[in-house]
Amino acid sequence: MPGPLKHIRVLDLTNVLAGPFCCHQLALMGAEVIKVETPGSGDLARQLGADAELNGRLMGLSFLAQNAGKRSITVNLKSAKGKALFLRLVETADVVVENFRPGVMERLGLGFETLCRHQPRLVYCAISGFGQEGPLKGLPAYDQIIQGMSGVMSITGDPDTAPYRVGYPIGDTIGGMTAAFAVAAELADTSRQEARFIDVSMLESVIATMGWVVSNYLNAAHVPAPMGNENFTASPSGTFATAEGLLNIAANKQEQFEALCKAVGRPELIVDSRFSRRQARLQNRAALKAQLEEALSARPAADWWPLLTEQGIPSGPVYTVPEILAHPQIRDRGMIGRFTRAPGVDRDVQVVRSGFKVDGHAPSVDEPPPLLGQDTDELLCQLGYTGDEIAAMKKEGAV
Repeated sequence: MPGPLKHIRVLDLTNVLAGPFCCHQLALMGAEVIKVETPGSGDLARQLGADAELNGRLMGLSFLAQNAGKRSITVNLKSAKGKALFLRLVETADVVVENFRPGVMERLGLGFETLCRHQPRLVYCAISGFGQEGPLKGLPAYDQIIQGMSGVMSITGDPDTAPYRVGYPIGDTIGGMTAAFAVAAELADTSRQEARFIDVSMLESVIATMGWVVSNYLNAAHVPAPMGNENFTASPSGTFATAEGLLNIAANKQEQFEALCKAVGRPELIVDSRFSRRQARLQNRAALKAQLEEALSARPAADWWPLLTEQGIPSGPVYTVPEILAHPQIRDRGMIGRFTRAPGVDRDVQVVRSGFKVDGHAPSVDEPPPLLGQDTDELLCQLGYTGDEIAAMKKEGAV
């Protein structure tokens, strides 16, 4: 199914995760994404992942995760001919995405103002750890650093274990999703006649997703604290031990709480003054949890989950990653794409697609993640370079 960005060309100068994730979302929406990589090494993610052999082939599993559907050209942006080539590419593009530290593109002679002279309607998206302004703008940023500085780690874990990092790179991923949203929004503005500079801060992107806890502090001076698997807005809402396995329960409404008490055989808890009203339950959550876990110890989580769900009580198991990927809810909805015998990998490659469908179809791309520089010659020919010119540029290390 053609995507809404099918007439858009994106130049992806990014590395590792935030930028590549952004551009992968644009590719899933139909954009032609050209990955501009350093000759010889390319995106650092090509060397990252759990398969050391693929890392050596520059097709690391971390790279495969968010680069399907892209084309790859190698360009030495520090060489004069490489810069000239890139500017010719810009003339054909709608979007440039980069995740260098602020100022790097200007030092290369390829800053926003320069690129706009070659493409007056360019959407330029710069992703960095802290944004293009402020006292921290020049610092390097990795997901671990952003998680710590954003406050996320301070509220992750329980009082005895916090601070904890979230188990996957949310700073990079949220930053990339924020960038993709901002780029798509600018492209949707059909009245725009001039270039746009999008400044995406990974730190601010993460804080923007912390709305509830931030609001509680800004407007009620309530300092958020780590609560483990408990929900700070409601009780009983969290993770509960059973006879076997853990069970998540989110009985956030009064009627759900009452239904839960009846379902586990403890109707007397409904009228217990410690638990009868919402605020009382918040103040006595530990005592309520102890009472419920005593009742839940009669059966395993696998039995409780369907029983509670039938009674209108939100609940669910705590799955591992392999378990949820094998579940028919994910397996059969088209979220996992497969490429047969992907080049450079020599086996089937599976990738995660987007988290939504359009008219019943999951957005997807047709091509597997590219080999480093696999499209260089073709793209140079399209730009008007002759065979001799291409050979000379390769000899000089410009591509």
